[in-house]
Amino acid sequence: MKKIFFVLGIFGILFSSCNENKQAKTESLNAMKITEKVNIPKEVEFPSLDGLMITANVYEINKEAPVLLLCHQARFNKFEYESIAEKLNERGFNCIAIDQRSGGPIVDRLNQTSIRAIKANKSTDYVDAEQDILAAIDYAAKRYGKPVTLWGSSYSSTLAMYIGQDNKNVNGVIAFSPGNYLAEKKGSLIDKLKDFTKPLFVTSSKDEAPTLKKLIKNIELNSKQICFEPKEKGYHGSKALWPSQPDGEEYWEAIDSFLEMVR
Repeated sequence: MKKIFFVLGIFGILFSSCNENKQAKTESLNAMKITEKVNIPKEVEFPSLDGLMITANVYEINKEAPVLLLCHQARFNKFEYESIAEKLNERGFNCIAIDQRSGGPIVDRLNQTSIRAIKANKSTDYVDAEQDILAAIDYAAKRYGKPVTLWGSSYSSTLAMYIGQDNKNVNGVIAFSPGNYLAEKKGSLIDKLKDFTKPLFVTSSKDEAPTLKKLIKNIELNSKQICFEPKEKGYHGSKALWPSQPDGEEYWEAIDSFLEMVR
């Protein structure tokens, strides 16, 4: 009987030891996952076309995943996409969110590119940020060895639509609240868009929808082009996807359908 108890005791120790090892491995894996989350985003810098250094946040899940280049609206910076990029990571996309020279702080989050531009006495009008977006497209395409989907918010969505059709490193465009307000400097976007054939997702707030429809009136939308009008009030720019926006879910449903086309 003592031998039986002894054998059972040995098995108990071994079983307990295996469980502890398994638990330790699980805790270690969980710690790695937490560390990976803490390390996202990674801040990087690269030069614009005129040499001005651009700061960006890279939300990378792996080198093979499709890539979204995220551009902010006026007076903002890369942190417009902080919560959005995390959700896009969950959907299987790498993201690069840039600071353009035309922008500013979000509370205590600074726009490093804008600060450098001002110190260098460079112009920071909307159109001046085009060279930053072009440089970011080149950086992203080289980093991942593939074209990127260009995502803009307000003025940067307008620039994205000017850039998107002709740039070989852009495979599609996502535009939140674009407008024709750069027509004087770049020609009418309405006319430019008549030849737009790449995958395209455009949207706006409910109030902006009539203006958006006029902007894209010359496009004969194909199967990979979506103009989304929210049923609810919605919001201007990519902020429509922020967790604090009550109508954000319908935007997410619409953008998810489009993302499948550029995956």
